[in-house]
Amino acid sequence: MINDLKKLDLKGIKEIFYNLSYEELFEHEVKNKEGKISDNGTFIVDTGIFTGRSPKDKYFVKQDPSNKYIAWGNINQPITKELFEKLLKKAKAQLSNKNIYIQDAYCGSSKDSKKSVRFVTEVAWQAHFVKNMFIRPSEEELKSFYPEFIVYNACKCVNEDYKKDGLNSDVFVIFNIEENMAVIGGTWYGGEMKKGIFSMMNYWLPLEGKLSMHCSANIGKNGDTALFFGLSGTGKTTLSTDPNRKLIGDDEHGWDDKGIFNFEGGCYAKCINLDPDSEPEIYNAIKRNALLENVISDENGKVDFSDASKTENTRVSYPIEHIKNREPSLQGSHPRNIIFLTADAFGVLPPVSKLTKEQAMYYFLSGYTAKVAGTERGITEPVATFSACFGEAFLPLHPTVYAKLLGEKMDKYNVNVYLVNTGWSGGEYGVGKRMSIKATRACINAILDGSINNCEFENFDKFNLAIPKKLEGVDANLLNPKNSWKNQDRFEELKANLANMFVENFKRYEDVVEGVEFAKAGPKI
Repeated sequence: MINDLKKLDLKGIKEIFYNLSYEELFEHEVKNKEGKISDNGTFIVDTGIFTGRSPKDKYFVKQDPSNKYIAWGNINQPITKELFEKLLKKAKAQLSNKNIYIQDAYCGSSKDSKKSVRFVTEVAWQAHFVKNMFIRPSEEELKSFYPEFIVYNACKCVNEDYKKDGLNSDVFVIFNIEENMAVIGGTWYGGEMKKGIFSMMNYWLPLEGKLSMHCSANIGKNGDTALFFGLSGTGKTTLSTDPNRKLIGDDEHGWDDKGIFNFEGGCYAKCINLDPDSEPEIYNAIKRNALLENVISDENGKVDFSDASKTENTRVSYPIEHIKNREPSLQGSHPRNIIFLTADAFGVLPPVSKLTKEQAMYYFLSGYTAKVAGTERGITEPVATFSACFGEAFLPLHPTVYAKLLGEKMDKYNVNVYLVNTGWSGGEYGVGKRMSIKATRACINAILDGSINNCEFENFDKFNLAIPKKLEGVDANLLNPKNSWKNQDRFEELKANLANMFVENFKRYEDVVEGVEFAKAGPKI
């Protein structure tokens, strides 16, 4: 129980609401007037001016020994211990002399790899968010719960001295690895807590020889596990949600000596334009105990999921128990297949390619997709996006550390890796068509049932990718993108351009020996 309050160093606490039940949290949210209730009983909150993370306000305390491991730069910004202490003091003052909510949770469903985390906040819905997103200890486990890491969420205080302190804004999200502590100020966005602990898992696990991953995972009837990596808009959630396979998790996983395990006990899904026909699992998960963020509703509590007037990043968090077709243990065997998803708006990449181990590490580090920017203003030029390991914003260590671990585990457990393009074919965006879900599903099914291994493969030049000549359920002309284009000269031009983009992007990893080695598996200009 919470008998070590003195360690929190908070003064004049009136009442501690410790690990409240869902019903108790709901009562507090209503009593505190922290939001409103939808027509089906789901609580709705508004996170204020911050409807997403604040990456420019995220810092790590620069000190030994973590100083030797962190890849410092725009993503992992340093802050002094003295400034951390100043802002921690400010956060603790904000949380003192009032009622507070303490939520204890685990990150990681693996007994050998989980971390215990304590969250401290003065807002009931933030305790509710934590309860949804992390793994909920049993009553018995709570009796002996000891936090290995503490998060102080003082969202109601800001740093007025940020200019003098040399910081980006009055918001701060700071991690002190040596003190096993994080402090949040100035932002109400719940995702800071979720992704903050994910960042810490991305620090801890690789140093133990375990791989942390920004991916979804599911498991088949024969116990075969599959991992799906992909940036926003590539179909990661949609394609890993399969009626014939149980969901292990939709976003964050680890890979240790026992196999794959979900970090989380819930899901954090986007709600914009949510449709019950196309995404019934998410739609049906929005009910009591779920928590809606920044959605627009009428006076009767009816939510309009198409309304983006507050933000495009409307969200819902819910316990994974709200998904019927799930794997109860939140764990799976060592994966048989890994799928990298990309939505290539240039229409260059094949719908499915089988990768060598070296290529797998190359495309893992590249983390490529191409988004279409500003379509509402008629701008149709695709924009290439590269995010290391499909989660660059959350990697405290050098990206090659994660790629090297992936390669080692691929070797050890004989894993197949594929690159699947869910983007355009027959032409670039505005000319060609988006790959049909039916064709993509046929590619995924062939990977998962192993039938793709019976195919005859050919080489997709410049990228040197192995692509099947025929695949059941996919038009043969789609399998080699060149065959689906009318304008062959334009295809070759965009193919060369994309190859150049990959090569240029990858130069940033060539500051270490591994990066130089992995670069050899990339496109040849």
